[in-house]
Amino acid sequence: MSARIIANKVIIVTGASSGIGRAVALALARERARLVLVARRQPLLESLADEVRKEGGTVLVLALDLRDRGQVEKMIATTREQFERIDVLINNAGFGYLGTVEETPAAVVREIFDLNFEAPLLASQLAIPIMKAHGGGHIINVSSVVGRRGLPLNGIYCATKFALQGISESLRLEVKDAGIDVSIVNPAATESEFGDHVRRGGVKAKFKPTGHVQSAEEVARSIVECIRRPKLEVYPNSRSRLLTWASALSPALVDRIIANYYKDRFRVVRGE
Repeated sequence: MSARIIANKVIIVTGASSGIGRAVALALARERARLVLVARRQPLLESLADEVRKEGGTVLVLALDLRDRGQVEKMIATTREQFERIDVLINNAGFGYLGTVEETPAAVVREIFDLNFEAPLLASQLAIPIMKAHGGGHIINVSSVVGRRGLPLNGIYCATKFALQGISESLRLEVKDAGIDVSIVNPAATESEFGDHVRRGGVKAKFKPTGHVQSAEEVARSIVECIRRPKLEVYPNSRSRLLTWASALSPALVDRIIANYYKDRFRVVRGE
């Protein structure tokens, strides 16, 4: 399959103010895309928009809180009004939570699912008719390796990513004949602000990531390449794919490996 041209495509990037979203925006600007950048922090979005324009991209900034369904609806409606179409929807916005499943408050469960799962679900539902009307499109859901394998103290975050994985797999089968691709991107540990904003459910300890830590730019390059040549699943760190395969083949073995690697987390779980 020949590579698709990115120039002039209308591309929504959520969670664009920092980390992976910001890196993706700059990478797509260099491809001369027409970008809709969405996040809560208006000053950071405006600063990014200036950089996007310098790189040659066209940009619309939307300071929205996607935990609110009305704000998700506004994102899609405003994009349609401004550009008349949506070629690519990159659902990247999300936040993490560090705490045991046993003690995760119901309010946190609701809030994290609102942003990490229901926002991309609703955005996709609203974008699909627009994509169909223009002959196709591409939905890219930024999940995580922990959407394939749960880790201690990350249970509720893992659950949102498992849910995103499941809905993406079902959706890609349903919209394939309409010319709409659905891709899932599964980054491993990434250098970004994400870790600085993780909510903590009584867990004060800070944990170092295990293995290679990829840059946001590495993930962004893999997303840009996925737009050029759509894939069902993307692992920016190819070694992390091995974890998902191993977990599917022998979950008990992977449990033992995780117990060895994450001894510091298990001490927290035991209250030590």
